[in-house]
Amino acid sequence: MEDGPKPHEAYSYRNDSVIPTFPDDKPIIVYDGHCGLCSGWVRYVLRHDRAGVYRFLSAQSALGHALYVHYGLDPTDYETNILIAKGVAYYKSEACLRMAEGLGFPSSLASIFRILPMSLRDRLYGVVARNRLRIFGRLENCYLPVGSPDSDRFIA
Repeated sequence: MEDGPKPHEAYSYRNDSVIPTFPDDKPIIVYDGHCGLCSGWVRYVLRHDRAGVYRFLSAQSALGHALYVHYGLDPTDYETNILIAKGVAYYKSEACLRMAEGLGFPSSLASIFRILPMSLRDRLYGVVARNRLRIFGRLENCYLPVGSPDSDRFIA
């Protein structure tokens, strides 16, 4: 998907009959639960999100699949995480930068990468995304912290 997904109106998924209602009052990170890098990012966010800002949703779940389809993304080859904040979906480098900013200092220092044009940031993101499973490994099961205090932050 060279040009990336097309923009959608905020909360457009609420009007999509295929997508069930889900709690969207907090930002949601939709991630590849089989990817070692993506799951590692979720663990990082859990450790550093002291305010409990983010919720998490595995792309392999029925809702994750439906959201990938809704946003015109490949629902089987997760080329990007999705950040849904205030009903708006962000992808690739912009999603990552917004996630980091939401964690506060020092993670928010990642916003310095906005000096680069988005097209370059997204190309770099794409290189990592295409090679993530080879470099960081593929998990047998989706990462979900079952039974942990953080498990309520995961949308099933």
